[in-house]
Amino acid sequence: MIAMKMNDSFFLMEALVAGLLMGTVYFGGLWFTVQRLGEARRPALLTLGSLVGRLAMMLLVLYLVTGGQWAGIGIYLLGFFIMRTILVWRWGPRTSPTAKEGNIHGTQS
Repeated sequence: MIAMKMNDSFFLMEALVAGLLMGTVYFGGLWFTVQRLGEARRPALLTLGSLVGRLAMMLLVLYLVTGGQWAGIGIYLLGFFIMRTILVWRWGPRTSPTAKEGNIHGTQS
């Protein structure tokens, strides 16, 4: 096993925290964009602009934090997708008890 230096541990922790923060910004921005689509005059432009802005920010931070080192990129992406999972769990669709009232036995009529 390769021994890690203190600097390596700090670098990987920094990459993980950056991935978590950028996951919050990226998917929070996506959620914000989706919430605004119904009232947007140009929804396609809003969607494209949001995508380009979120991707540019994510990739810039990825480059600045990891410097292209594979271990850092992997840990950054791990943090990014951990935050995605947390936000999907937090903001995902909710099943209400009233949705199943007309369907007592779990079959469709």
